[in-house]
Amino acid sequence: MSAIVIARRRTLAWCAGFAVLLVALVGVALSTGRLHIPFLDALRALFGVGDRPTVLVVQQFRAPRVIAAVVAGAALALAGSMTQRLLRNPLASPDVIGVTGGASVGAVLVIASGSVPAALTPVAAVAGGLAVAVLIGASAWRSQVSVTRLVLVGVAIQQGLAAVVNLMIVRFPQELAGQALQWTSGSLYGRTWTEVWVAGGAIVAVAGAAALTHRRVAVLDLGDDSAGGLGLDPRRARLGLLMLAVVLASLAAALSGPIGFVALLVPHVVRRLAGPPTPATLALTALTGATLLLGADYVALNLLPIHGLPAGAVTATLGAPWLLWLMARSERRSLT
Repeated sequence: MSAIVIARRRTLAWCAGFAVLLVALVGVALSTGRLHIPFLDALRALFGVGDRPTVLVVQQFRAPRVIAAVVAGAALALAGSMTQRLLRNPLASPDVIGVTGGASVGAVLVIASGSVPAALTPVAAVAGGLAVAVLIGASAWRSQVSVTRLVLVGVAIQQGLAAVVNLMIVRFPQELAGQALQWTSGSLYGRTWTEVWVAGGAIVAVAGAAALTHRRVAVLDLGDDSAGGLGLDPRRARLGLLMLAVVLASLAAALSGPIGFVALLVPHVVRRLAGPPTPATLALTALTGATLLLGADYVALNLLPIHGLPAGAVTATLGAPWLLWLMARSERRSLT
């Protein structure tokens, strides 16, 4: 049996395992709360089967939050994987280089103003993320990106955007500012079906487009000279694919707030589990991201003593040590 077949079977096994774990987490999240609902009853209620009070609690209050976590987690993981591959940089995730910060500015402007329909939040988030991507590209992007330069530029932009968000929160009415402040912490609280359908539908469409470009990304993995020899303009292709990653991350931020480190952490985990990227590892990346964010939200909501802690706090607790380790390893490699 060839190594390729073994690797493919291992990846499919991991996909099956994470799919089962994700379904189990969905059932647990739907059944847990102030009103406990049996696991199977909660899953049936998700599809409208069961008594009316149970269906109401599951479909109107718990399901939007759970589905938002699943979709946003998958989008962040895919965006991180694409960004790292295209920039050939293990630290180049959308949250580290400031893309989700730009999405936050756009989304908070919609939320805190109160004069713009909430359905336009994903549009504003994408516009903010794209603006930051253009700014970073103009200041730090070259054919060979320096890890330290990219991270420093991204962190600087992120801090500036955080100041802009804080200014908007202070200046706008208290009731709207409170809603925006909760959103900026990376919280899935209060998600509605309108938000899930608008942002989630867009995420599914963009993720499908990203999956169709896998062969183009694989050609870019060969190097710019080889890609050019195969008839692909590497700069134009890389720019277009990066825009897909930015849109994915920005839509995820519109749905869940600026959740940190999911986009950075998941691609590394998938590479350790399944090896080099393939179409199957793309599915594994989405499943792992969805499982991680839903698990983090469940931990924040039910297992921690601090009530109302956002999911972003849990992912940051997991991701910050990982980022420090990656930077230290990169520094050691540059010295050898």
